[in-house]
Amino acid sequence: MAGGGPARAVSRSLRPPLADRMRPTRLDDMVGQESLTGPGGFLAAALAAEALPSMILWGPPGCGKTTLARVVAGRTRHHFEAFSAVFSGVKDLRGVVERARAVRAAEGRPTLLFVDEIHRFNKSQQDGFLPFVEDGTVVLIGATTENPSFELNNALLSRCRVVVLEPLAEPALLVLLQRAMADGERGLGRPDLTLEEGVLPAIAAQSGGDARHALNLLEAAVAGLAAGETILTRTALQRSLATRAALFDRDGEGHYNLISALHKSLRGSDPDAALYWLARILAGGEDGLYVARRMIRFATEDVGNADPQALALAIQARDAYHFLGPPEGELALAQAAVYLATAPKSNSVYTAWQQARQCAAGSGSLMPPRHILNAPTALMKELGYGAGYRYAHDYEGGYVAQEYLPEPLRGRRFYQPVERGFEREIARRLAWWRRLKEQEQPQ
Repeated sequence: MAGGGPARAVSRSLRPPLADRMRPTRLDDMVGQESLTGPGGFLAAALAAEALPSMILWGPPGCGKTTLARVVAGRTRHHFEAFSAVFSGVKDLRGVVERARAVRAAEGRPTLLFVDEIHRFNKSQQDGFLPFVEDGTVVLIGATTENPSFELNNALLSRCRVVVLEPLAEPALLVLLQRAMADGERGLGRPDLTLEEGVLPAIAAQSGGDARHALNLLEAAVAGLAAGETILTRTALQRSLATRAALFDRDGEGHYNLISALHKSLRGSDPDAALYWLARILAGGEDGLYVARRMIRFATEDVGNADPQALALAIQARDAYHFLGPPEGELALAQAAVYLATAPKSNSVYTAWQQARQCAAGSGSLMPPRHILNAPTALMKELGYGAGYRYAHDYEGGYVAQEYLPEPLRGRRFYQPVERGFEREIARRLAWWRRLKEQEQPQ
């Protein structure tokens, strides 16, 4: 009897993590992906018809990719094999194929092959799956957190259905947490433990759609209770919470998604959304100077001459961040984000530049009109270089009508200012100069 207590403690300490213990084993027990697993969902229908295709499960961490693959395997007559691309290679794949062929020959069953982190295989390694998927030796289920269109071979993608899994919403996470607290065998349920109101919703809110993270937080919070404590309070929860970095993969699709969200929020004149995405990006560890670079680009592309100060302020924000560094310098980026979001917008310069580049690429041999060329030599003067040039400052208003484009391009307009911000004034000037030009034939 004396050794019973410690033995039980050691045994409990060696238990798998709560997230593994509470992993659903039936399709009906899965939450948060009902559009796939519920009545009429793709997976439910495929299982009912016994027509399971090869597929790529694409979604963020903790959304249920591995669980779904194991649940699907349990619903079919397929032999099941699983390995991770992080720890396995082509040699392991050969072993799986040999076993799959043996099972097919002896039992007439195909093999369901689950490959976690399939994007970790390089493109030539991915090619190794193709013949066995094509001949039906294996039904492949690959799981990835990365955009398959970037990370997987087109040949492999063409043979698989891409199934998109979303981050779990807070109500779904709450269901999983409640199950864990109600289950006394696999979970954390015990008669002497109670929860303060709001603890589970707080964990769900902290988890970023990640079921594994939510259950790990709950397990850590309960384990962190002091001896004799029987109530998990929100204060106790906060003690156990480690700060979790915002979802932001600097090398993957998450990077481009958040940068895109920031850029489009600025373009859409939404300062609140711009500040939110900026905060997400910086919390994820992105270099503030990279963000400043994107804002400078935005100032020229989407604000332009509708507010000429936008570019200057974006550059000043970059300099302030470079001088101060984080976190003080982040305020300069926030100021720039609000200014850019609330500035009048025009992409007229951007559009004009694209058109001018395209035109120049197709007409690169055209000479400038001779009257706007300098004539530093006698020969050039004899050839008419500079002849008839009129100095604009000698004329009223600092403007004189004369041609500056090559003859084949005369009358071509690239820049079309909008009726917003300072470009409204620019548009009025251009219209006035064009009227003068129409009234006076150039020399």
